[in-house]
Amino acid sequence: MTFAHTPCVLVVESDENLAHKLAFDLKEAGYHPIEAHDAMMGLQYSQEYQPALVVIDRLLAGESGISLCKNIRHHGNTSPLLMLMARESVEDRVACLEAGADDYFLKPYRSEDFLKLVKLYLQPNTGTSEQLRFGDLLLDIATRRAILNERAIDLTMKEFELLKYLMEHPREVLTREQILENVWGYDFMGESNVIEVYIRYLRLKIEDEGQKRLIQTVRGVGYVLRDS
Repeated sequence: MTFAHTPCVLVVESDENLAHKLAFDLKEAGYHPIEAHDAMMGLQYSQEYQPALVVIDRLLAGESGISLCKNIRHHGNTSPLLMLMARESVEDRVACLEAGADDYFLKPYRSEDFLKLVKLYLQPNTGTSEQLRFGDLLLDIATRRAILNERAIDLTMKEFELLKYLMEHPREVLTREQILENVWGYDFMGESNVIEVYIRYLRLKIEDEGQKRLIQTVRGVGYVLRDS
């Protein structure tokens, strides 16, 4: 279900007071919020409404937000997914990103900061027809899809941004610091293996079994997109 010119945002939050607050702020900011108060309802609504963005509390009643995030991705939803978290350890951040979340927001809830993050992920498509190509791999900027040997590949927002950055710098060795700054936009202090996680995701999607590796690891430095 879509709403003309109004992005639909699914909020999965078992604390109903917080869910109502999130929904109120989203509506005031011009979005169409839908509330779900448990993981089962969240999964159902993610399929039924095909929201433009999903917000999930990591600490859901009955099931972890991590599990729900994995289930949503497993069912093929590639919409941006934000995780609400109560703490920010490296392990927590990596667990969220490994589950398929694009980003996270720390409690206590702050309306202005939250809406800035939502706006970042729901910026309107500029309608560009730009494409990037590397060998048999094509990246369509408008649809955020990769095409390899006529096979269309759906990407999450962060997978798309990572592949786009690599394809904008072909055969150039990119350090972990460069990738973090340009794809995630903030510093993980060098402790997180989030890059490795997403490189693995991309390899599974864009590299056919038995074929040459496109995204190559440069030990101790970072990664490079090359065909040799």
